[in-house]
Order: sequence, then structure tokens, then C-alpha cells
Amino acid sequence: MDVTKGYSIAYKGLKNGVHEFDFEVGGALFEAFGSTEIKSGSCRAHVTLTKAETQLVADVIIRGAVVVACDRCLEDCRVPVEFEGRLVVKFSDEVREYDGEVLWLLPGEDEVDLAQYIYESIVLSLPYQRVHPEGECDPEMLRRFRIVSGEEFAAIEAGAGQKSAPVAGGKSGNAWDKLAALKERMEGNDTEPEEQ
Repeated sequence: MDVTKGYSIAYKGLKNGVHEFDFEVGGALFEAFGSTEIKSGSCRAHVTLTKAETQLVADVIIRGAVVVACDRCLEDCRVPVEFEGRLVVKFSDEVREYDGEVLWLLPGEDEVDLAQYIYESIVLSLPYQRVHPEGECDPEMLRRFRIVSGEEFAAIEAGAGQKSAPVAGGKSGNAWDKLAALKERMEGNDTEPEEQ
């Protein structure tokens, strides 16, 4: 059975009004979408579906955690997931693109598949920087990936700046400086001769 089918709601048999659904989200969903950043996870998605004559509104709350690689030490890192969002489901005879907020279905369909919405919501809820809390990174890995301090970085930049400084004869060793000098010479030759 397709894993994503487990995240569908058969809405045709529901009366107009509010209905509640819960879904368990695990590693199988991340694998089904070919996720390269989420290694595993355990989340719960609570869906409050409001059915009306012309549309469905799904208010989705997702709580749990996923395992990703720590940006600092590259070891497995557990990151909490907290998401709240709304998906509006509309009906049309025309095939329309899903934009992340509105899902279009043909009038004859009888299920709404929330797998993609849940997956994307978890991925988008992850922080930009994914690291262990201070002091929990693997010390052996941190020794291998020594972080350069601000002072060390400034010294490296200063050393690079000295290497591109002009050398004897006013010429520069830096390719960008050479191009700038060439541009100046060419612009000097472009001036029109004065009329006599």
C-alpha cells in the first residue's frame, strides 16, 4: 500500500460541519517523499476539517520531532516540530496547480490527500540552523572541524589583502586589480581628440 494514502480523508460521506482527524507521521512518510535531510521522526498531525457546500478548510496542527544531521558536528540531532497552518480545498473542472495554501480537486473526487501538505509543513517548520543544544555536540567531531574565531578570520583576511597589494613598478598581483588598470587605460584611449 502507498504510504501517502494513509493521510487521506474521505470527505464525500461527511455531513457539512466540523470533523476531527489525527495522523501519526513517521519515517515512512519522509522516505516516500525521498527526503535527504530528515532521517527519521515522530510527529502527530491533528486536522480540523470544516466541510461546506463549495469547499473544505483543513486547519492543521503538527507537533513532534525529527532527526536531522547537526550543522555543527554532523551527528544525529533531534529537532522539535511545531506547525499550525490552514489548507483550503476548492473544486473546479479545470486542472489547477497546488500552491501550498489552496488545493484544487475535481468535483468527482471523494478523498483529499494531505500527505504532501503535512510533509512540506514539517520541512518548512524546521529552523534554518539545526544544531544540538550547547555542549551536546560530539566533541571528537568538533575537534576535527575546528571553528575559526573572529580574530583568526580577520588575520586571514588581512593576509589575503596583503597578497593582492601592488608590487614593485605599481603593478598588482591581484587579477581584479589588473582588470581595473586595463579598464582605466582603455577609458583613457576612448577620449576624442580635440578639434584644431
